[in-house]
Amino acid sequence: MQASGSQASEVPAFPWPSGSATGVGSMPGTDPAEACAVVLGELPDFPYLPELPGRGVGADMIGRTAALLVDLPVETTPRGWTFATHPGRDQRRAAGFLNFDLDGIQAAAEGYRGPLKISVCGPLTLAARIELSRTQNPALSDEGALADLTASLTEGVAALVRQVGERVPGATLVVQVDEPSLPAVLDGRIRTASGLNFVRALDQTVASGTLRTVLEGAGAYTVVHCCAPGLPFLFIRDAGAQGVSFDLGLVDLRDTDPVAEVAEGGLGLLMGAVPTVVDSKAAPRPPRDTAEAVVTLWRRMTLDPNRLTEQVVVTPACGLAGLSPQDARSRLEQCRETARIVPEMIVEGEAQ
Repeated sequence: MQASGSQASEVPAFPWPSGSATGVGSMPGTDPAEACAVVLGELPDFPYLPELPGRGVGADMIGRTAALLVDLPVETTPRGWTFATHPGRDQRRAAGFLNFDLDGIQAAAEGYRGPLKISVCGPLTLAARIELSRTQNPALSDEGALADLTASLTEGVAALVRQVGERVPGATLVVQVDEPSLPAVLDGRIRTASGLNFVRALDQTVASGTLRTVLEGAGAYTVVHCCAPGLPFLFIRDAGAQGVSFDLGLVDLRDTDPVAEVAEGGLGLLMGAVPTVVDSKAAPRPPRDTAEAVVTLWRRMTLDPNRLTEQVVVTPACGLAGLSPQDARSRLEQCRETARIVPEMIVEGEAQ
């Protein structure tokens, strides 16, 4: 699908239909079949494979990705995940959770044709969260450990893409690489085991090459997701991502140049426009207000309005695991409704 307008020839095809909405990753609950059915029901044009961290250790972002690692055993300790000498119960448990998730999406998406997003933890965040068994410092602090982890993850992600492709043969896969620790890794804000010091900031060239290796090995359209403040948009572009997923509420509207630059470069923008924090005293934000926030950012970047609906996907601001099932479903419904309203607002704006 090609964006229209004066800059159409510069914009690549996107794997999702115009006016799409999708989720970020996590959902509440413990039943993969139910979660996948909700996702396919609320987001029929761009569903995703949900994470269910409520099931416990191994079902979270780190655990699911630990299940993908090839020839690199890990286990949990009271401190978190660490390298191990051989595969243990925790890694096998994570693999079991992932298989249940894949069963769920295969059943829910039977006969489905279109984009389908799967998510994995990125190598930089994974290296910040998995510890070395000897020193208990993050793997990020050891160049060899980082290289081994990256190679193992790259192989595991490629295998996951093949698996999902076999289970949902009509799907066009989009791989979301979650890097919530990316700004901290680049700024040298990852703590050592003692908690008194910080791991030295990773060289940008090394960091970019590490992320690029996983992105290129995925064999699918790739999106880097980070909902932390200080998102380095240009770093993500330079690492080879084809899209970036972010919390719209963290974008400084006084300085939209980084977002505009990646948008002009043709990256897909998965805008986290629907708030995920529940305020029991406040009324839910109307979808039209959410759509206005999306359109406002686009106008601030002075980009061709005809490109917005093809290049932008509406998402929640972050994962939904902390919400009730009813609230989570409502957020997905609001994403879909917002994506429907955005084109109307563009037409209204051009008519004024």
